Amino acid sequence: MEIGGYQFPDELYYDKEHNWARVDGDQATIGVTDFAQAIAGEIVFAETPRVGRSIESGNPFMSMESGKWVGRIKAILSGQIDEANEEIEFDSTIINQSPYGDGWLAKITLNNPAELDGLYHADNADFQAFILAEKEKYGK
Repeated sequence: MEIGGYQFPDELYYDKEHNWARVDGDQATIGVTDFAQAIAGEIVFAETPRVGRSIESGNPFMSMESGKWVGRIKAILSGQIDEANEEIEFDSTIINQSPYGDGWLAKITLNNPAELDGLYHADNADFQAFILAEKEKYGK
C-alpha cells in the first residue's frame, strides 16, 4: 500500500517509530520503513546487533548514522536475535535501496507474540493519518 508516496507492504506490521516486522510463526524479520530511510537520508553506517542478544520492544537494539542523523533503532518486538544482516554493516545504503528486502536489520524469535496486537497494518486509518502527519512534520 502507498501512503503519502511511500510504500508500506500490506502483510507487514508497523509501529510509530518507523519500524516494520514480517512475522512467520514465532519468528520475525525486522527493519525500518521506506519513510524512515527517506527522512534519515543516505545511511552511511549501521551497527549490526549481536546474535543471541535479547531485545525488548521499545528499547534500542542497534544504531544507524546518516549524513544528517545519528540514532538508536528501537525494537518493534521483544525476542532473541537469531540473525543479524551483516551486509548492512559493509554497505549500509542497502537500507535505503531496499528497506523491505535486502535492507532488513535482524531476525528474531518472538518472546511475546501478543505484542503484535499493539502494532499496525498499512490499511489502519490511524496509522495512515500518523504517516501523513509525519510526512508534513518532516517536509517529505
